[in-house]
Amino acid sequence: MENKERQALAVRKYRQYLKLERGLSSNTEEAYLTDLGKLLHFLKEENSNVFDVKPDDLQCFNAGLHDIGIHPRSQARILSGIKSFFHFLVLADYREDDPAELLEGPKIGLHLPEVLTVEEIDRIIDAIDLSKPEGQRNRAMVEMLYSCGLRVSELCGLKLSDLYLDESFIRVTGKGDKQRLVPVSPRAIKELKYWFMDRNTTWRVKPGFEDFVFLARWGKNISRIQVFQLVKELARLAGITKNISPHTFRHSFATHLLEGGANLRAIQCMLGHESIATTEIYTHIDRSMLRSEIIEHHPRNIKYREEKAHSLNYDK
Repeated sequence: MENKERQALAVRKYRQYLKLERGLSSNTEEAYLTDLGKLLHFLKEENSNVFDVKPDDLQCFNAGLHDIGIHPRSQARILSGIKSFFHFLVLADYREDDPAELLEGPKIGLHLPEVLTVEEIDRIIDAIDLSKPEGQRNRAMVEMLYSCGLRVSELCGLKLSDLYLDESFIRVTGKGDKQRLVPVSPRAIKELKYWFMDRNTTWRVKPGFEDFVFLARWGKNISRIQVFQLVKELARLAGITKNISPHTFRHSFATHLLEGGANLRAIQCMLGHESIATTEIYTHIDRSMLRSEIIEHHPRNIKYREEKAHSLNYDK
């Protein structure tokens, strides 16, 4: 039996399990299956299935839920259903391991996303091995994530026909197929052009994928899971211990713009947020950083730390 048929059978048995063994109502049962459908759609796009999925794949799926603007409470509900499904697969002997066992849901309430400093981003870029065939591609991808504040799905779906490099703009197709124009930096344009030199000379493109900017080694457009895994590995090589994902570059892009004095409405347009309320999370980050700076550098606080240190030395 092929994995596709086996997966469909597992889903049908899971429905029976929810109804007969868990005793859930019809509405709750349908909610579980609807949430599972989101994961199945994600895995289909990644040419994977529920029997081969790994914890990193589920983390990427989890990051994608945030990426498309799903509320943390809804994310938590979806992940609860996903955990239930993989628990069932283990019970029913479809899998020996549970890849969702350590999957963490979002914290409900105000959550300030992780942000990288410019120095940390440079360290990540410097960790890329340009001697490898995919080195320049990786460098261009990271630069585009940060310079343009792209969602990982927008990066993977970026087309050559979306690039207006002479005008220093790209056309981005975001969630809901809404399009926006985003400025692209000279540094990102330079890395893209270096990548195109490699792409045109040493990479084979499969028919139907000629218009995609970023390719996997087998000639199709690169997947979100590949970008997620790449970012994790580069952070490790750069010695960065923060828990980051491709979305972290988007947060860093917006935060650095705000710190530099950019207008919140302009940031909203560049990120493709439908509501200004979504963009306002970065004002909280900015205030948090401002508080840290005040605590660190205000003369009253410096004097207090000096007096406290002197007191400790005296007590010794």
